[in-house]
Amino acid sequence: MGTLKDRLNDDLHTAMKARDDLTTSTLRMALSAVRTAEVAGDAARALSDDEVLAVLTKEAKKRREAATAFSGAGRAEQAAKEVAEGEVLDRYLPKQLTDAEIAEIVTQALAAAGITGKAQMGPAMKAAQSAVAGRAEGGRVAAEVRRQLV
Repeated sequence: MGTLKDRLNDDLHTAMKARDDLTTSTLRMALSAVRTAEVAGDAARALSDDEVLAVLTKEAKKRREAATAFSGAGRAEQAAKEVAEGEVLDRYLPKQLTDAEIAEIVTQALAAAGITGKAQMGPAMKAAQSAVAGRAEGGRVAAEVRRQLV
């Protein structure tokens, strides 16, 4: 199928032809964020699919946070727009894990690494995050690691 960036570009062109304003603006924003990440640092480089996925995950998280802020401020229309943009980005992200799946994966990662105490929180988080591999938000994973390291 090609790279994730190619898929984003193809879907952008399809949305433009269909005159789907929400999808068009959201994908333009996502591709802009990917291009910004590509030129960040010492030299411009092409991002791998995993790196593009990380950028999209960050953008989706921004949309969720903005929607929460707008709804808390009584701006339902803005909140709905942010939620809709987040849903467009979610099409490109892996399915998020349930709490039970996170608990199981964290348990396995901690056992495999031999981590037993709260003093080993750093290595525990590293093991858990690599096992989850972007399929859950870091805050949810961290909460489960803390719960299991009591």
